[in-house]
Amino acid sequence: MKIVIAPDSYKESLSAEEVASAIEKGFLRVFPDANIIKVPLADGGEGTVDSFISNVGGRRIFHSVTGPLGSETDSFFGVLSNQTTAVIEMAAASGLNLIKSRDRNPWLTTTYGTGELIKAALDLGIRHIIIGLGGSATNDGGMGMLQALGVKFLDLEGIELKQGGGELGKLARIDLSCCDERLKDTRFQVICDVDNPLCGPQGASYFFGPQKGATQDMFESLDNNLAHYAQIVHQTTGIDILDTKGAGAAGGMGAAFLGILKQRLLPGVEVIMESVGFDKNLADSTLVITGEGCIDAQTVCGKAPIGVARAAKKHGIPVIVIAGSTGVDVERVYQYGIDAVYSVINSACSLEDAYQLAKYNTEFVAMNIAKTLSLGGLPLDSKRH
Repeated sequence: MKIVIAPDSYKESLSAEEVASAIEKGFLRVFPDANIIKVPLADGGEGTVDSFISNVGGRRIFHSVTGPLGSETDSFFGVLSNQTTAVIEMAAASGLNLIKSRDRNPWLTTTYGTGELIKAALDLGIRHIIIGLGGSATNDGGMGMLQALGVKFLDLEGIELKQGGGELGKLARIDLSCCDERLKDTRFQVICDVDNPLCGPQGASYFFGPQKGATQDMFESLDNNLAHYAQIVHQTTGIDILDTKGAGAAGGMGAAFLGILKQRLLPGVEVIMESVGFDKNLADSTLVITGEGCIDAQTVCGKAPIGVARAAKKHGIPVIVIAGSTGVDVERVYQYGIDAVYSVINSACSLEDAYQLAKYNTEFVAMNIAKTLSLGGLPLDSKRH
């Protein structure tokens, strides 16, 4: 019996490695002789650096940056074992996990710290940067990141805009004359955890705004600001970013890479799976188990479990998801190759208790799944076609 365990992290709770280990322990309690292959994954959001380092080797570089609300915060990026490639996850500098729930406000939050991480990598002489867009606390269209790299965002009077998505409505001109010259010689791989457009019902503001603290009266203004931003970007560079897939990733940071830095956007989980040689682990596998912090309607927009399911289905392998929790429209994932979904939350509890019990609950649910399978629900002695 060969089982591939390939989860993403449970945001603010367990790393992908910790999730994989908890699932492994649960299954080994029932199937002690199982051949278990752990492949911790990410999709561009939180855990992207660790996924690359744990699978291909490298080290973390720690660096202080401007956090999403403007105060200094400890952050990091990765340098891979080839010493020529950096991996940055914008969530490490501008992520939702850096702000307490009561303080979240996409009108004010900035991606400036992500730009500082890019500068720190450039200062090391690195000219190949893999950057993951996901898990953001922001809705500033990547303006803060670009400001840190020397781009000026000016109002009608030529005054530079302050930080935050609320400022974009004042934008009149983008000045690229002071942009960091080293960027011209830098190759980016921009990997996104979602493929949402910049604006509209599925865009950055309406679709992801609620989890970032946006109130009902903010949605329309934030969305209009990003639409206005797209118009000024088009006037500046001739690139239309309004309806491009992925432009809405990380609060519109995808739009900044598309329209200003002129980079392609890539599906995060597919890039990471290819980098770690995921497909070779599927040969002769009986079962694939994946997961993430919350399985809901956002999952089908390009999150890790969908990428894993697509890869597994090419080999006819069943896929089970073990999630931190389930949300609205979770049943949509069944249309994308996922066979069953389980939540590790088994009773009413506070968010803090859910985080503290996540490792135990994940192992317990994995053990129960294994016990169910041992009853004969799945032919675990051979691959199902």
